[in-house]
Parts: sequence; C-alpha cells; structure tokens
Amino acid sequence: MIIRSPFFYVGDKYKLMGQLVELMPADIDKFVDPFAGGGSAFLNVKAKKYLVNDIDKNLIALHKYLSAHNNDKEALFDKIYKIIDDYGLTCSFKGKTTPQQLKKDHPKTYFAKFNKGAYVKLRDDFNSGKQDLLKLYILLIYGFNHMLRFNGSDKFNLPVGNVDLNKNVVNALNSYLDFILKNNVEFSSEDYVDFIRKQKLGKNDFVYIDPPYLISASEYNKLWGHDREAELYKLLDELDAKGVRFGLSNMLEHKGMNNHILEKWSIKYNVHPVKSNYISFNDNSIKLTSREVYVTNYA
Repeated sequence: MIIRSPFFYVGDKYKLMGQLVELMPADIDKFVDPFAGGGSAFLNVKAKKYLVNDIDKNLIALHKYLSAHNNDKEALFDKIYKIIDDYGLTCSFKGKTTPQQLKKDHPKTYFAKFNKGAYVKLRDDFNSGKQDLLKLYILLIYGFNHMLRFNGSDKFNLPVGNVDLNKNVVNALNSYLDFILKNNVEFSSEDYVDFIRKQKLGKNDFVYIDPPYLISASEYNKLWGHDREAELYKLLDELDAKGVRFGLSNMLEHKGMNNHILEKWSIKYNVHPVKSNYISFNDNSIKLTSREVYVTNYA
C-alpha cells in the first residue's frame, strides 16, 4: 500500500509512487532525496537509511517537528485537536462539520465559508511569532491547495481552502509517524547541489531526483530556470561517472511546451514513460496533455 505524506504537498508524487517504486532498485543502503517536498518518495522506498532534504526550511522544520512525535502520537493528536477546538475550525474526522444549510448553499466551498474567520485568526496568531510549528502544520492542512507560502515580509499568506482535518489526514499522519519510528531518517535543508556533494555515496546507494519542473508553472518552480536545469544534469553525470545510481522524475512535454534540455540529455540513459493525469489549476475538469518520464542510469 502506498503511504501518503501528511502534508498533502503541492507537487507530491503520491499518485505516481506505485509506478516509480517498481522502477527503483530493490537493494538500497542510503536513499538520498534532495527535493523531498512532502516526503511521499522516501515514505514508500525500502532502504537502510534515508537522507531527506529540501531547500524550504519551513517544510523541513515541519518534518522535524512531526517526526519528533513518532513515539507519542496520542499527545500530538491531542494538541492538534485542542488548537482546532480553540479556534472553532471544523474537524470532519471527529464529526464536527458545517451546518447542512451551508452545504446546500455552497456545495463546493462550504468548509472555506465556515472556516475562513477562524483560519485567518489562526494565521494571524502564527505570524505574530512564527514559532508555533503545529499551528503552521494546521494552516497547511486547512489552507488552499495545501501550499506552504510566505510573502516578502515572511508572513504566511495562504488563504483558507475547502478542506479540514479528515480521515485521510489522520491516516497519513499515523502512517508517517509509524515509518519514522521504524526507520533511520535524517532531515536537512540545503541547496540540492551542496546536499548531494557532501554525501559519501557508493554503488549500493540511490539518489532520487524530483526537481521543480522547468516547463510547469507551479508556485515552487519560480526560482528554477534553464541554468539550474543544466546544472542538475551535469551533477547527475558526475554521479553516474562515480557508479552511483540515480532516478530522475521530470516532464518532457506539458501544455504544448517541451523540455529540450532534458530531451537531449536523457538520450544516454534509460527513459521510462510514466502515466500521469494533470489537470488545469483553474478548471479541474480540464485534463492537460503532458509526457512525464523517469530517467535512470541503471537497467
């Protein structure tokens, strides 16, 4: 069964992990994840040790905070439920939902309509000190598209979403904490180049690369351009020359655009097609044409 990240993070590989795991090596000493995001990749791979990195320091801080509760899940959930109750947010998991009339009047946005005031108050309280990571996690769960977004003044500024703490969130968090309890996981927050180059890697290790997609317009892709794309492939060539195995998730084609840098570089490696189903951010009834691939330097 595929484990879902408790962050439900944008760009998450949860829906593709069933395909990707089948293409990954079966024998891994160190699983190296430089662009971890919510963590659905490392949560679904068997390895002796996991080195998990993301340049987003707030995201890694959340990973560290939640993982520190791996041996005391009940206390963590008690704290989560208390914050939800204190602010008057809905909690589907515990049967605390919105009035039926609100559901009839706003069938697609009733959670957002009901929770908006409480969510804004929670967001303001978090931004006043920016120290309470559990409040930040709850904002991420209740926020629009589960994005971890801060403005130029370093204020968390995501609006409320039409979601709340439900069975899926609780199951995902439980599975995450169980995994952390049973495995050797180290978190860090560095630029991916520095992170990879500091590791002592051998032929039994595996580096999984899930970078920002060059031809996708996602929020977290803003700082990724052609120079960084070319830099990444040079680094992967260096790993290959050292006999270190890698797997790269990326997109060759999306919405009429092509990643020509990837297309030219990947010819010398093994390119596996990946079935994906991307939808329009503005209209989720529109499916977008895309061609996703998984590139490996091993058979």
